[in-house]
Amino acid sequence: MPEGDTIYRSARALGKALEGQIITAFDTGLATLASVNDDKPLVGRTVDKVESRGKWLLIHFSGDLILVTHMLMSGSWHLYRTGEKWWMGRNRMRVALSTEGWQAVAFNVPIAEFHTARSLERSSQVPKLGPDVLAEGFTVEQGVARLREYGQQHPDAEIAVVLLNQRVLAGLGNVYKSEVAFAAGVNPFRAMSTITDQEMDIMVDRSHKWLKVNVLDGAGDGIVTYSGNRRTTNSGNREDRLWVYGRQGQECRRCGALVQMRKQGEQARSTYWCPACQPWVPTATQSSAAPVGKMLKLIGPRRKVGC
Repeated sequence: MPEGDTIYRSARALGKALEGQIITAFDTGLATLASVNDDKPLVGRTVDKVESRGKWLLIHFSGDLILVTHMLMSGSWHLYRTGEKWWMGRNRMRVALSTEGWQAVAFNVPIAEFHTARSLERSSQVPKLGPDVLAEGFTVEQGVARLREYGQQHPDAEIAVVLLNQRVLAGLGNVYKSEVAFAAGVNPFRAMSTITDQEMDIMVDRSHKWLKVNVLDGAGDGIVTYSGNRRTTNSGNREDRLWVYGRQGQECRRCGALVQMRKQGEQARSTYWCPACQPWVPTATQSSAAPVGKMLKLIGPRRKVGC
């Protein structure tokens, strides 16, 4: 699923192919985009810049026009040489931008809007994002300060829900949410009022390091459009690439307890955690019992994979 690292890689690849190029053709399956194009045609405009902001991808065209897209769960940008066959059917196409040598196609993109610089600032969600974990100049201190500030304002909010809040930290998705909480030994259902500065520091630090590591492919001059599945462990084994995400009922890689999963938040997103490595810490008004069942007993030998 697209998270901040996916959008960052997409923007980087699109930028290498399109920046400085003139749009020679534009096609869309969305009436709102077609209407704007009728009044302000894209053909003849130059692609000035392609950038990512958290989970948003922005393509800036000359003449103050910006295409803003969000992938949500299923959208993706593809990059093709001129005349190359698409990997998906035309019925899934939402946007197609053509230059002399390339064609960039957005498939299944649920959010696609044209903006000017002024309308983007006034009406879009993009300016309201928290610090982008992959942004140039991002610091762990900056991220911890934002988490601490939000925690003071919303002491009862659950930490894993907060990690998904793009107005707190931009770029983290469902995979990294579970993984960074595990790295800090933080139960994902704990209230913000119980989270220590040290735990915040670890979660922000791992968020920054892991997202940066997962965008290394494609950092050179070549255009890399896919870099494989993301990793948070140092294991070279493809099956051992994540600590807890997607591993419900399997042994924890650190202690051998069984990884658990529970739906969380208003959007009922899947959250994974190890009940032994991430113990429950209640607030003064909460029960001392963990939020789901009893802690599963340790099974098998203890083992550790480097992180």
